[in-house]
Amino acid sequence: MDLGIQGRKAIVCASSQGLGHACALALAQEGCLVVINGRNAEKLALAAQSIRAATGQAVMTVAADLNTEPGRAALLAACPEPDILVNNNAGPPPGQLSDWDHAAWTGALESNLLSAALLLREVLPGMRSRGFGRVVNITSAMVKTPHAAMGLSTAARAGLTALSRALAREAIVDNVTINNLLPERFDTPRQEFMAQQLMATAGIDRASARQRIADSLPARRFGRPEEFGAACAFLCSANSGFMTGQNLLLDGGSYWGLI
Repeated sequence: MDLGIQGRKAIVCASSQGLGHACALALAQEGCLVVINGRNAEKLALAAQSIRAATGQAVMTVAADLNTEPGRAALLAACPEPDILVNNNAGPPPGQLSDWDHAAWTGALESNLLSAALLLREVLPGMRSRGFGRVVNITSAMVKTPHAAMGLSTAARAGLTALSRALAREAIVDNVTINNLLPERFDTPRQEFMAQQLMATAGIDRASARQRIADSLPARRFGRPEEFGAACAFLCSANSGFMTGQNLLLDGGSYWGLI
């Protein structure tokens, strides 16, 4: 299927690894000019090299911290008129309410609500005036199925979900869509972090920890990053213009609800 986005300019946040990288690769495979971002310049350069080698497409890099105003400004300076914005950022670690002081809450909100909201604020007017825009927020399955241990992530990402839903109703008239991808248990460095935590708390080896995590899903496996990237590319496509304000779960069948 031709997704109709060849030549479109895409900003993909936090894309030196993991799901962000998978989205950047999928968009480059569709012919997009991709701007990737991360805080580690060396890792970012390697990520760009791998995307160029796989696709033959031009890739720009911006080493910057999205949680800061200068970082966001640098990203937008590199691509001032994006057609596509994929919001992504590292999530806070699990814990419990007693662990989360004021600094923990402000950090979570900065990373998983405010950074995306402020990028939206900058790019949405231009997308609407040009008559095309696709925004995809990478949030979490925890938005639909909150767990107490993931309260920081759930609270911040739910705020972004609500904001995006409200903005989506206004922007659709100008062929600008805003949708959310809700991943659960993809085989990324985040899952390696979770496996390491389980190894420490349960006293088991890495293989057993990974299998225990995978077995928590009906699919009995981790999601593949390329599956996630393909879903993102479709939401960014010319073919998805009638779909907005949605929360698309990619969770190996783990969600129990009906709607």
